[in-house]
Amino acid sequence: MPHSPCRCSISFFIELLHLCFEQVNSVVKNILMYLLQGRLIMTPLTWNKFIESLCPVIPVLQGYADTEDSLGNCILILSETNPEGGGGILPETSRLKSIFRLLLLKKQSVRDKALKLLAFQLINEEGRSTKRPFIDANLLSKVANLLIVEKPIDIKLDDTRQPIIKVEAVEKLYEVFTSDIVDLPLRKSALEQLAIIFQDIKMHNVVNKMDLIDKIFFVLNECIRKDCEEMECMILPCLTILRKLLTADSVKRLSLSQESSVLFLFFRVALIFQKDSAVVTEVAALFCLLLFDEVSRMDMWSDNISSKSTLTPGFFLPVSVIRRYHLPVHVPGHHAVSPYYVVLPLSTDYLTLKPVTDMLRIAWNLSRCHGIDNLLKEINSENETQEVLDSLKLSTEDILTLKIIHTNSGLEDCRSSVIQAEGHEGVKAAVTRMSLYLLNDRLSFKGVNGPCGAILKTSAWHQELNRFLQVLPACPEDEKLLADIMCFINKLLREHRNGPVVEFLDWILEILLKHKPNPLLELLGQSETQEQEEATDTQTTVRQQLRKELMTFFNNLLLIFMDVTDRKSLELIYVFKTQLALKLLQCLRVTDAPHFYGLPSLERTLQGMIHLTAVPGWSSHSTVTEPLSICTKYLSGLLEVISSFYVERRGAAMSFMGKGVTKGTVLCLLHLSHEMMNQADVLDWISMWSLPYGSNSQEQNLTQQGLAWLIPLWVDRDPEVRFTSLAIAATLTSDKGGCVALANSCQNISGGLWATVVNILLDHSECSMVRREAAFILQNLLVIPSPVDSNHDYSWHGPSVHDVEYGLSLIGKPALQALLDHSNFYDHMDRMVKLCYLGRYMFDLNCYAADITARKSVNVRFRREQHSPTNQSQGPGSPSTVETMVPLVPSSLESADVPPHMTPTNIIIPELKDRLMAQGQSDTTTTSPSSPQESPLSAPLSKQCIVTPPLLSAMCSLLDNLLIVVPESTVSAFRKTSILKAFCGAFNVSLLEKCIQEVISLSYSTPVEHVKAQVSFLLEYFCSLSRLLTSCLLIDPSLVSQDELLKPLLEKIFTVLTMCTKDDFDTKLRSAFYQLWIDIFNLLAALLRKTSQSSLSSVTEAVAKSWPAIIDTVCKCVGFSTTYPKLYTACMQFLSILLTEDGKRCLSEKQKSSHSPTVASLLDEDDGNKESVEQLFKIILESYEKQSSKDTLRRLAVSALVSLLAVSKRAQKYAWNAGLIDSCIEQMKHIHAQLNLDSLKPRKRGPKKKENGFRKELNIAMQMLRNCLYQNNEYKATALQAHLVPLIHSFWPWFLLDDSLMKVALQLLCVYTANYPAGCSSLCGASCVQYPGQPAFRGTPSNSLMLCILKWSSHLTSENPTMQQLAFTLLANVALSHDCKGVIQKSNFLQNFLSLTLPKGENKCLPDLAVLWLKFLLNISCDEDGQQMILKLSGCSDLLVEMSKYKHKSSPHLPLLILHNICFSATNKPKILAHDKVISLLSTCLESDNQNVQRIGAAALWALIYNNHKAKATLKTPSIIRKVDKAYASAKKTISDSSSLNVYYLKCLENLVHLLLCT
Repeated sequence: MPHSPCRCSISFFIELLHLCFEQVNSVVKNILMYLLQGRLIMTPLTWNKFIESLCPVIPVLQGYADTEDSLGNCILILSETNPEGGGGILPETSRLKSIFRLLLLKKQSVRDKALKLLAFQLINEEGRSTKRPFIDANLLSKVANLLIVEKPIDIKLDDTRQPIIKVEAVEKLYEVFTSDIVDLPLRKSALEQLAIIFQDIKMHNVVNKMDLIDKIFFVLNECIRKDCEEMECMILPCLTILRKLLTADSVKRLSLSQESSVLFLFFRVALIFQKDSAVVTEVAALFCLLLFDEVSRMDMWSDNISSKSTLTPGFFLPVSVIRRYHLPVHVPGHHAVSPYYVVLPLSTDYLTLKPVTDMLRIAWNLSRCHGIDNLLKEINSENETQEVLDSLKLSTEDILTLKIIHTNSGLEDCRSSVIQAEGHEGVKAAVTRMSLYLLNDRLSFKGVNGPCGAILKTSAWHQELNRFLQVLPACPEDEKLLADIMCFINKLLREHRNGPVVEFLDWILEILLKHKPNPLLELLGQSETQEQEEATDTQTTVRQQLRKELMTFFNNLLLIFMDVTDRKSLELIYVFKTQLALKLLQCLRVTDAPHFYGLPSLERTLQGMIHLTAVPGWSSHSTVTEPLSICTKYLSGLLEVISSFYVERRGAAMSFMGKGVTKGTVLCLLHLSHEMMNQADVLDWISMWSLPYGSNSQEQNLTQQGLAWLIPLWVDRDPEVRFTSLAIAATLTSDKGGCVALANSCQNISGGLWATVVNILLDHSECSMVRREAAFILQNLLVIPSPVDSNHDYSWHGPSVHDVEYGLSLIGKPALQALLDHSNFYDHMDRMVKLCYLGRYMFDLNCYAADITARKSVNVRFRREQHSPTNQSQGPGSPSTVETMVPLVPSSLESADVPPHMTPTNIIIPELKDRLMAQGQSDTTTTSPSSPQESPLSAPLSKQCIVTPPLLSAMCSLLDNLLIVVPESTVSAFRKTSILKAFCGAFNVSLLEKCIQEVISLSYSTPVEHVKAQVSFLLEYFCSLSRLLTSCLLIDPSLVSQDELLKPLLEKIFTVLTMCTKDDFDTKLRSAFYQLWIDIFNLLAALLRKTSQSSLSSVTEAVAKSWPAIIDTVCKCVGFSTTYPKLYTACMQFLSILLTEDGKRCLSEKQKSSHSPTVASLLDEDDGNKESVEQLFKIILESYEKQSSKDTLRRLAVSALVSLLAVSKRAQKYAWNAGLIDSCIEQMKHIHAQLNLDSLKPRKRGPKKKENGFRKELNIAMQMLRNCLYQNNEYKATALQAHLVPLIHSFWPWFLLDDSLMKVALQLLCVYTANYPAGCSSLCGASCVQYPGQPAFRGTPSNSLMLCILKWSSHLTSENPTMQQLAFTLLANVALSHDCKGVIQKSNFLQNFLSLTLPKGENKCLPDLAVLWLKFLLNISCDEDGQQMILKLSGCSDLLVEMSKYKHKSSPHLPLLILHNICFSATNKPKILAHDKVISLLSTCLESDNQNVQRIGAAALWALIYNNHKAKATLKTPSIIRKVDKAYASAKKTISDSSSLNVYYLKCLENLVHLLLCT
């Protein structure tokens, strides 16, 4: 049946609400308000009929509910319940649905109102005492956004032709779910599968839907019972199934929407699972289906409906509902256009309409002339080229419009207007038009590069504006015009900020410096007091606006001047800055009556001073005034401002200091502190900061308040003021005098300076920037050495702790330790690190201060590394950029961004505020300490400021200083807490990578400046952490060497080292990255130095994972020897120690069985990295060759290259191919010639500097050769052909004078002769190569280098064990050569062996020299000639027998091995057999407990008896036979493995038994 007329009228009115016609909207709202408020003027029957007609369209009408609108309030009243009778305007169920519907509206205020209405309904809910959760006001206040979901879901179902799932499978799943005997996990699994299956509508009828829905509601009702938490696991699939069933079944949806208990049930489920976004989303979707069921069908909006029509399946909503509600689902819309909207047909004669004809006429002319440029040329030429219809001719209005929209023509017209203007109005109108053109370029994102900006850059415009800028205004109208012109120039300057044009800057500088005095500066410095008395209010306003524009002009100029690099322009800029500085100082005047002072004028002056003083060195540009004099005047004026508003003077009431003035003053003082610190290194500049303040009597002398004026600023309401004032204190405490002065000024505060700053640092409600400056102050205080006790008088006592109850006092380090323990310092630090937020926090970029970069605070480390600020700080009138108070952010969300709309909150510690405010009271005022319960450190952390990476950086630096000052307690605290692990855990490399990708891609979703700032903060933190870990390694390496800390840290470190290998960043970010690399390389070098045995394998594994990228990074760093020498130094030091430690590991026998990768194996692998590795070799070799011998960095290149050649065969080959061996030998020849020439000159006392330089170069060349030749005979052959030995022989006189050269030469010869007979033989030849200028003062060299070595070795003493070992190592190498043995025999060198003295007594060990001799003799005994040489030594056999009785750890059996070798020669056997002691020694070896001794003895006896009948007779004694038999029997029993040595030992014994017993 058709709808009632009342219902149709209401639908009509509601549809008209969202039309765009304001008059229609106003009338409709009045009609609806009249109806909604007309209950008293209607009969009950009429009112009920109206409400009945209103109920179906309530969901649409509620979309206009609002707490700030009259109609919206009337709509909200419909949902209210009468507190007396419990009824309301709407029926009970409709009223409850309307309340829940309000929770889905977009306005927060409406949702808050809905919660209040819902509270009354929940109180009257049936059975609420048995349900959970317990609902109170506190719970409801937190769920206003409960049904507002972030990601709406799609409720569209599938309607496939052929079902995929079999009906039997669905029925089985349904049976599993409905069965009460099946376990909950199985029932849950069945539900989840059903939820997926029911995405297909055809599967809904497979099961009994009514039973399934009833079962689902049973589960939901059980879940909200207080004792049925176990059902929670099935909630999500139940809700999903129910949502899909109701989406397709409008009948059941309509039925459930009328049940209030269902709505309460869903709401309680949402409350229970409010932290589970999936459950809340499903509940919100169900609410959407039930609450908007009335308007989900098209028939509700039709004028006629058949009596036979059925409810439409599916779910659709009016477009007005979709727009006005925050729906949790994606739903199709209907009635995008109102059915009552009538579209009038267009006129048939379109061309008769004036707008159409105008557009066609202009478009035709533009097309005819091919653009606006040609059209304007034709118009200006006034030559009609062709006749056109009158209807197509341009009118005067058209021509004017075209000239205005064409930028070139419009600006030329403006220029003409300025030239021809007869009054101020014409110029003002032209300037206004130019501003609009400039605005148009800016809105089109073209800026200064747009058409307007390009034209205004030309010099033609400069002349037209000059006449207004070079004279003083004569009247108020002139001032107003000048203000408009300055406003336009300021807009132009803002566009030039990113890329200033030289010609434009030259014009500006000419205006400022051409006329003396400059009119603009004079206008800035005019007195306002007398002007305000004589001028009217209008004139005063104009002059204030002019001065405001002038100050903005100068501030913009200062910002632009920061990027100027031209020397000529810089000199002019310096002159201008000096004039501006003096003029601003003149403007900064304070009278004796502060309440008459003009705060806006003062604030503008301070803004200019902020910009001026932000750049370091601003005071040093004047050629007339000393820098310190300017700084002193500025300081005096700024301190007077502070004293006028913060200090009570002569009993006058203090004036309120404006927020902008406060910020500006302290910010200027901060910049000034940095400038004075840099300009007054010698003078006592700290005392200038003391503020005098007088007493009540003027006759009394002024007393010094000291730095007490600074203390109240620490508790200012504005966190920027607190931050800046603490930064001033941090700068002052960079000097010892500042520390003493500040400590004396805090004597009236409980706990003094140390406790105050510690409280600020550990205050979790304070913003991070403030706490960061407190950390800097503590860091600076720790720099000054503190006493360890109170027994001596010190000028600096450090911290002081007094215990009133026990009367104890501590100063210095004990007091510091007590303060840290009392405040739970390290526990707070641990908590701060774990609560750190590394994400991005952004603020408004449109504020004026966004163009001023943030200041860098002074970070004074233990070595007083002071960094002056290089950037400007933000303006004093800007919104706070340090108010980072937000609810505590979970650590799991550290990668998320802080919402930009988050409201800052300021919290000042009451206790700290009371303490600090006591400073401003008289000396008789006392403050009582707060109770421990009121301490901010023990207060619950209900609301905390986020801990940012800059604060973490300051904490790392502070802990670094503590580690140096009190190492024992700090190390102990690190062990007890997990501070280091937490710091390393906050080292978020993935976040850094993400930000870097954003910077590289220049993503516009987030301003790139914010991303760069985040990267800078992270890099700064990683640098500080690296320095802290380096200090830990130096103090106690075990703090870092733990695997659970070290391995994840190394992975992160090498990931960072592989970033920024391409120049994709600006200079600042790139420099920050390189600084981080420096700190990381230093950390890795310290790690390898201190814990190489335990950490080397972990480091090499981490290197292997990123090997190609690490090579690229190292190559990049090695190439920075001139641009970034610190990075080059750190990289080369790390590379050298890594290669050195890796080489030691490769030589160690313990590492031979290790499967961990080594750097040597990575360098020599034949894989895809071969080209990269060779590039590394090339760049290191080039770095060595290009640097001069006087360059300090060359030593690093030498160290790295030497280490590289020692471990890598591929590096040796590359060096050989590159001619390094030949170049080193040529360099040695050149050095030899230079040394010879110098030796001919008259010598003075002491070594010559030039000669020392040659010796260093000789040392380096020999080291290079040594490592090039290591274990490579091919390269040794190259050296042999290059006459290496004769060259070394020629240097022998200098080697004798210099032990360091002798050491390297011996090492080179040891490497050269090892396993290379030709090289050994070359030592025996006479020096056949002659070099010019043989050394005359030492005589000519001997016949051969071998003889020189033997002669020198025979005179070595035990005072130089290193030389002894190298000499005998060389002799042991050449002893294997036949030629060298001949030289040794002829030199009678072996006689020195007989002169060895052995220690007497039992349990004595062989001296080192004796061991070296034995190794030498062992090599000699390897052939028959050498054996004969040994036996010819009288008494040598007896000495060897005697030595065999001594012990030695490394080589215990050397004498036996020598005798063993001698026994194998048939010539030597008679002499051995005639020596009873030797035979006795060899036979005794068979009874030894050492298997090696047994083998040596058995082999020697078998060698003696083999093919020698005399030996059989000599050895065939009962004692020897018994020993052999016993040894053979024992060996057969004990030896089980078949190793080669055991087999050989058994064979020796078998032959001995056979020869001695059977023959």
